[in-house]
Amino acid sequence: MRNKPTSSKRPSHSVFIVESDGESSYWTKIGSAWAHEDREGFNVSLIAYPVDGRMVIRKPKPKHQEGQGE
Repeated sequence: MRNKPTSSKRPSHSVFIVESDGESSYWTKIGSAWAHEDREGFNVSLIAYPVDGRMVIRKPKPKHQEGQGE
């Protein structure tokens, strides 16, 4: 079975590594993800591999909201 990404060349989600919890959490973008056409999965491309923390995949925020909490 082959899962094709959506026709968009832009990623549908951003991939972050999150260290710590709550107000003291630190988010570092480590890649991008593209949703499959059937919306049941993702193709993920990473520029770094996490060794600690948790990986989070989120839809991107509009430009005016970036840097606020992520």
